[in-house]
Amino acid sequence: MNFPLKPVFFLVGLLLTAGCTSKTEPADPADGPATAAATADSTAAPTDLVSLTSDEQRLAGIQTTTLEQRVLGAGLKVNGVLDVPPENILSISAPLGGIVERTTLLQGMYVRKGQVLAVISNPEFIQLQQDYLETQSQLRYAKTELERQHELVREEVAPAKNAQQAQARYGALAAQAAGQVARLRLAGLPVGAQPFVTTATLRAPKAAFVKTVNVAVGQSVTPTDALFVLVDPDHLHVELTVFEKDAAQLQKGQRIRFTVPNDSSVERGAKVYLIARTVDETQRTVRVHGHLDRENDPALRPGMFVRAVIETTSRRVPALPNQAVVDYEGKQYVFRLEPAAAGQQAYRMIEVRRGETADGYSEVFIPGPAAADTAARYATEGAYSLLSKLKNPSEE
Repeated sequence: MNFPLKPVFFLVGLLLTAGCTSKTEPADPADGPATAAATADSTAAPTDLVSLTSDEQRLAGIQTTTLEQRVLGAGLKVNGVLDVPPENILSISAPLGGIVERTTLLQGMYVRKGQVLAVISNPEFIQLQQDYLETQSQLRYAKTELERQHELVREEVAPAKNAQQAQARYGALAAQAAGQVARLRLAGLPVGAQPFVTTATLRAPKAAFVKTVNVAVGQSVTPTDALFVLVDPDHLHVELTVFEKDAAQLQKGQRIRFTVPNDSSVERGAKVYLIARTVDETQRTVRVHGHLDRENDPALRPGMFVRAVIETTSRRVPALPNQAVVDYEGKQYVFRLEPAAAGQQAYRMIEVRRGETADGYSEVFIPGPAAADTAARYATEGAYSLLSKLKNPSEE
């Protein structure tokens, strides 16, 4: 029996159209809760993870840090200054005085060891050189006379007394010549130079910075005048002032944390090295000398004011900067950096408990094994931006 073909083709096409249409329609809740839940799970993102592109990371100014073991709330808050030891402060003067003929130094300049600081002229320099050369001439004659007298004594032509007198004369002239050489070198003059020079050079005894310039060209100076003051900052230390009532808590080796006014966001470290054994009678304070962890810090200069904390206990707790801990709905959270795809940064929000807070840091109690991960990094600057993006994803 033969059936017409057109109705068959129409039925197959209708079935194919119905199948395609069912694949594109959203899941119907009437199909059952299992089907709806499966669909939702396949599209939902983690509720505690926020991802940023490199541009978003830069615009939000996100910075990270690791957990730091710190002493919080147990220390003496004191003030002080940065200083250098006495051997690093150099006062330059002209040993014989004179007139400043030339100098090019300015405050703040760096000078190398042996560099010329100033040129001093003095008429007495001529007399010094003349006296030295005259003494040298007399010394040569005295040496010849001494040899002659020794020869006469050996031939028993002259008494030994004459040789002894010649020996004394030669010794006195040799001592006089040695003193004149020392004086010439002290003044910065050449020894035995001809023609005579009328100027002497003052040179830097070591590499340092110029702190003070007290002279001008043409000024007359005396041996007691300080022409320049140089400072070598290679061995900076902190000089702290502690009240008398707190002195009993001080011990050598205690940690010192300090900041300077122009860079209060950076905290530097030192250790107590010396504690004064006397009390200032007017201010009732004790001086504490501390050695820096890093002496050659270019941001530090002698004379800077510092605010410091001397740690009086060794108990340390895990801590983060205050801005790393965010408050949300009565709880505290931190954002830990997580592995992410290339070009992105991911941060996971973790609930923590805040402990003691002091000196810009907060003690944090992180639950689970994450507390022992010393390499984990946590957002500091921009932590609230991460919270806003996580809780309000539509606000881009």
